[in-house]
Amino acid sequence: MDSSSVGNTNRYWVLRHGKSIPNERGLVVSSMENGVLPEYQLAPDGVAQARLAGESFLQQLKESNIELDKVRICYSPFSRTTHTARVVAEVLNLPFDAPQCKMMEDLRERYFGPTFELKSHDKYPEIWALDEKDPFMGPEGGESADDVVSRLATAMKSMEAEYQRCAILVVSHGDPLQMLQNVFHSAKQQEGDGLAEKFQLSRVASVLSQHRKFALLTGELRPLI
Repeated sequence: MDSSSVGNTNRYWVLRHGKSIPNERGLVVSSMENGVLPEYQLAPDGVAQARLAGESFLQQLKESNIELDKVRICYSPFSRTTHTARVVAEVLNLPFDAPQCKMMEDLRERYFGPTFELKSHDKYPEIWALDEKDPFMGPEGGESADDVVSRLATAMKSMEAEYQRCAILVVSHGDPLQMLQNVFHSAKQQEGDGLAEKFQLSRVASVLSQHRKFALLTGELRPLI
């Protein structure tokens, strides 16, 4: 990845959490209140997925000649993402409670609103159809695509300010990570000074409505393009 093309000297990877207990049960768990509960952490298959992702990340670091002291893991506070980040840190032999691993609230799951919370995940296509129609309009009581991108931009700005020439693994959720990839992809095409400005220029309906093109499977690791 040519990180200079998006105006920074850090390199980024994204990792969607491993298969979780809500995934197994077919439940939408998107509020902070529910998301941090330990009963919604990884299922056994998800732990295995996280371990494989950690091994793949380690291999990519070696191929890129990146030392482990340059690695940072930034993760959502939800139990399924925290669990995933912890497993990856173990694979990399990084102390999870040390500064190299950082919880960031702005990386949390998209809140789908009270109508969808703890309901069947079969409802997701309804929300994505709304995103395509108007990414500035969220489900009732929930976050729009633009709402999520706004806080992701804040998270990226924080990482860019805090870290220099690091390999940063962003451990988050399906919707936020496909939105992050989507806006990053657009930002590469933008004329502007720095990542924050390019992000802002990408917050238009024609871009925000297309995030599903960047969907990730559970436990899927991807360089951020």
